[in-house]
Amino acid sequence: MRRTILFFAVLCVFSLKATAQESQSGIRGALNLSNLYVDDVDDENMKPGFAVGFYFRKNIADVVSIQPEINYSLKGSQINYNSFLGNGKYRFNLSYIEIPVLANFHVGESLYFSAGPYVAALIAAKVKDVDGDGTVNSVRELDRDDFNTFDYGVAAGVGFDFSGGTAGVRYNYGLNEVAPNNDGLENGKNSVLQFFVGFAF
Repeated sequence: MRRTILFFAVLCVFSLKATAQESQSGIRGALNLSNLYVDDVDDENMKPGFAVGFYFRKNIADVVSIQPEINYSLKGSQINYNSFLGNGKYRFNLSYIEIPVLANFHVGESLYFSAGPYVAALIAAKVKDVDGDGTVNSVRELDRDDFNTFDYGVAAGVGFDFSGGTAGVRYNYGLNEVAPNNDGLENGKNSVLQFFVGFAF
């Protein structure tokens, strides 16, 4: 797993160095709306999160570019509860270092469609107990031995370029079980709808 993540990271770095004059690079941030799915994806247990990182883009044809990224991405899910003691939600926060490698297909001067694989490494897993009024009751670290520390999947989206940056929406569809040894999250896979903006430098 570590070798795979390292390989993709090195690929990103060499892509940037080798094409510094031909490619665009920048920082990006995103709102994540994430969930864990088993068979069908739904929004019943969706939770907000975020992603932040760097992107590099190289044109390889008039209408095609390759875009590797390195991101910190907060994913997970939430479970609502209602008891005689009160109501609230448990938020499962899963922190990943994520590396997608996307192919962009450009339509006109600004619109583009993206698709490609991603790999990710889990660096932290926590559960937060939040009251209905937003009060945080507790934050507990989860045992990483209950989780797959390696994740992979596919990503697809649409975006548009503007002067000095890019913005759009992307969907990440996980293909690996997140927590096969966790009683509450077994068989779940990552599902993330992402609204992003990036600024070139």
